[in-house]
Amino acid sequence: MAAEGTSVAVVGYFKWTFAILLYVITFIPSNYIYDEAKVVTVQRLLPTYDYLVVGGGSAGSVVAARLSEEANVTVALLEAGGHETQLSQVPGLAMDLQLSEMDWQYRAHPSTTSCLGMKDNRCNLPRGRVVGGSSSINYMLYVRGNKLDYDHWEALGNPGWGFLDVLPFFRKSEGNMDFATDPNFHGTKGLLTVEAAPWTTRLAHTFLQAGLELGYPVLDVNAASQEGFMVPHGFLRRGGRCSNAKAFLRPASRRRNLHVALNTLVKKVVINPSTRRALGVEIDGGEIVAARREVVLCAGAINTPQLLMLSGIGPAAHLRSLNITVVKDLPVGRNLQDHVAAGVTFTIQEPASLSTARLQNAPAFLRYAFLGSGPLASLGGVEGVAFVSTTYANTSVNWPDVQFHFIAGSHASDEGRHMRYILGLREDHWTSYYKPLTSRDHFTIMVLPARPRSRGFVELVSRDPRQHPKVVTNYLTEEHDVKVLLDGMRIARELGNTQAFKRLGSKLYEGAVPGCEHLPPSSPAAWECLARHLTLVFYHLCGTARMGPPGHPDTVVDPSLRVVDVSGLRVVDAAVFPTLPSANTNAAVTMVAERAAYLIQHEWQDVQQASVLTPLSSSVTSGQRGGTVGVKEEHYDEL
Repeated sequence: MAAEGTSVAVVGYFKWTFAILLYVITFIPSNYIYDEAKVVTVQRLLPTYDYLVVGGGSAGSVVAARLSEEANVTVALLEAGGHETQLSQVPGLAMDLQLSEMDWQYRAHPSTTSCLGMKDNRCNLPRGRVVGGSSSINYMLYVRGNKLDYDHWEALGNPGWGFLDVLPFFRKSEGNMDFATDPNFHGTKGLLTVEAAPWTTRLAHTFLQAGLELGYPVLDVNAASQEGFMVPHGFLRRGGRCSNAKAFLRPASRRRNLHVALNTLVKKVVINPSTRRALGVEIDGGEIVAARREVVLCAGAINTPQLLMLSGIGPAAHLRSLNITVVKDLPVGRNLQDHVAAGVTFTIQEPASLSTARLQNAPAFLRYAFLGSGPLASLGGVEGVAFVSTTYANTSVNWPDVQFHFIAGSHASDEGRHMRYILGLREDHWTSYYKPLTSRDHFTIMVLPARPRSRGFVELVSRDPRQHPKVVTNYLTEEHDVKVLLDGMRIARELGNTQAFKRLGSKLYEGAVPGCEHLPPSSPAAWECLARHLTLVFYHLCGTARMGPPGHPDTVVDPSLRVVDVSGLRVVDAAVFPTLPSANTNAAVTMVAERAAYLIQHEWQDVQQASVLTPLSSSVTSGQRGGTVGVKEEHYDEL
């Protein structure tokens, strides 16, 4: 018995030693990539800057970096989260970042139309609480949207936001490493590295073949035409994640005129109520940092409306109900949009899909460590994107109304270790629908209505900036969204039944969904029930500080992204989107930030700082000194 115990101990020792060795080997490249991602920070802020950028995420990283290109201005970037981690640099481990300390861990308000298979009928809504924001925790897909999306923005009363206006800013930021891309649509010298994933399963090629079989072209969906299939490009650099912080903020953070403060929560914007001018911000601890020129909110589609409302800008009745003094009555928090999807899953006979066993093993670790390739370099399991038109689309224009995300697996691929929790699944739904898939090779086609009509909203719960706001998503409340989704699922089933997939032994998976058992299998009612229970959210939240013509009842910011009737305050993030682009949103957010920085610089280039600033009135008092952020007794106000 002793010998047997010793043998077990030795085996255990070598097992753990091998595991530790694999861990160390894997993070050889991520250590290098992580060093490249770290930004230079300050311990103490100055009392006053020309620009205060609130939120160091996808938009804030760009805005702060671009504004600091002018050597004669000072810029402070205030981010509530900390640095990116080594783990976040490994693309194939993207799912492990949700519910981590890098995530705000928001949850939607309980729903009666979606997320019915989630605990308390609430979908999780990951948002990056880290420098780089959601670009540091997302699945890194580079998808811009249809050119008609932006022409529609312009038609809604936003001159300068049509496709031909925004294309130069897409190209400006993009450093596309694929030499086959069309230079009329892509940039190759931008700071944000865009590459094809260095590794895919064989299913990626099969996905393209299946699309061809149904009559769709294989093309670059980010170029002249969108309808078709492709293996996606991603925000990648040498096999690692290229977040907006790494791309823009890391090289800029060494400039002496740019100060980056991490772990710094902004409580509200300080506004002179008589002049309606933004004076600065109040941060956690009561300190005030002043802005000579502008406060630029880049906190995202949930945090930006929260900050605006805490600052007295929002629906007047809602603010008064919380005893917040109304500075400006605007529809802040309304118009919330997001992409929501349902999955069509097929089992296959060939051992071709991704799973934890294939993702985290010795060959995968070693391949990533020494080549920057293999399963750990994949875009979180997303191996294909496509755009198709349902029977509800306007076929006279190239504006498809459904996007496919092709996944070499499903939320069951890690055998229930983490993905079931990031989805927020109830135990019965996991056991009944997903668990039978854990031992079977399979793939999933996620079907997204590209331009949903359902609208939600964000509201405050209290005046405490640390308390998460109420997020009512209203997914699938519009019947048109349901019709488009169901027709898209029909096309997805046709795709899985093509000869390309049949050669792998594909078979439609019709797992039992609790609450849907009474419906005929494969009926439209059964597919709708699946979509409402096993709702897949894509975290493309936007629209809560809508851009539009001043005077329009839905407008929060004008086409220059200035908050209506409040000077010195802009919003630059996905909150300004009037409508959701037909795409993953990080590329569009980056474009908006590039154009916003251009607008700000050109508006201020002829303004002399001394001619517009004078000591602040006594209506704003400084906070306490101390902590990591300092403040003087003097501030600034407009003449």
